[in-house]
Amino acid sequence: MTSISGKIDPVVRRVSVADIAESLGQGLRDFQAAPLFGLAFAGLYVAGGILILLSLTAFGMVYLAYPLAAGFALLGPFVAVGLYEVSRQREAGEAPSMRGIWATIRARREIGWMAFVTLFVFLVWMYQVRLLIAVLLGLHASFSSLPEFITAVLTTNEGLVFLALGNLIGAALSLVLFSLTVVSFPLLLDRDVDAVTAMITSVRAVVMSPLPMIGWAAVIVVLLAVSSLPYFLGLLVTLPVLGHATWHLFRRIVVPLGPGEDAAPLPTLRSPAPG
Repeated sequence: MTSISGKIDPVVRRVSVADIAESLGQGLRDFQAAPLFGLAFAGLYVAGGILILLSLTAFGMVYLAYPLAAGFALLGPFVAVGLYEVSRQREAGEAPSMRGIWATIRARREIGWMAFVTLFVFLVWMYQVRLLIAVLLGLHASFSSLPEFITAVLTTNEGLVFLALGNLIGAALSLVLFSLTVVSFPLLLDRDVDAVTAMITSVRAVVMSPLPMIGWAAVIVVLLAVSSLPYFLGLLVTLPVLGHATWHLFRRIVVPLGPGEDAAPLPTLRSPAPG
C-alpha cells in the first residue's frame, strides 16, 4: 500500500501502558541531558500564554482565561516539534543544536499544514466559547473579574449548561486533535510523507491501541492542567518532558524503516566560508 505522496505507508504496531511509562522515563532523561533546549521552547510557549493572559486582563476579558488555558494546550503538539527534533538528534548520536533544529523544521514543509490544522482547531475552540457565552450568558455579557465570571457560571442554570457544554465540546475537539497529531508531527520529522498520510497514521495508532493512547491523552491533560495553574510556569518542565516522551512513544508505535527504505532527507549544515 502506498501513501498519497507515493511513499510506503508507515506500519503501526500496538503499544501498552508499559510503553507509555517507559517513554515518559526516556522523555525525562532527554530533558535532563539537554535542559536548555527544553527550557527555550517551553519558555516561548509560557511567555505567549502570559502575554495573552495580560492582554485579556487589560481589555477586561479576563473571564476568557480558563477557556484560553484549556484551548492553549491544543497548540502543544506544534510547539513541541523542536523537542521532537532534539530527541531525534540525540537518538542519532548527534549533539543537538538550535541551528540544526531550525534547519530540519524548515526542510519539513508538511509540518506547516499540520500547524494550520492545529491552529484551526484552536480557533474553533475559542469561537465556540464566545458563542456559548453569547447564547447562554447574554449576547453582551461582560465580567469585570474572573471570580465574577466563575460565580455566574457556578450559581446559575445557564452557567452550568455553559460549563457542561463547553467541557463536552472541548473534550471532543481535544480527542480529535490528539488523534490527528499524536503521531503526525514526529512522523513528518522522520519520514518523507504528506500531512494527510501522517494524520491517517496517527488515527490508526489511536484506533489500534485505544486504551493506552487514551491513557496517554489523560496524562497529558492532567499534567498540563496542573502545571498551567501558576501562570503557566510549571510548563517549563512539563512541556519538555511530554514533548520528548512523545517522540519516544512514536518510535514504539511506528515500525522503523528497513534497509533500502528512504527517510526524509535531512538538510546539510555548512560552516560559513572563512572571510
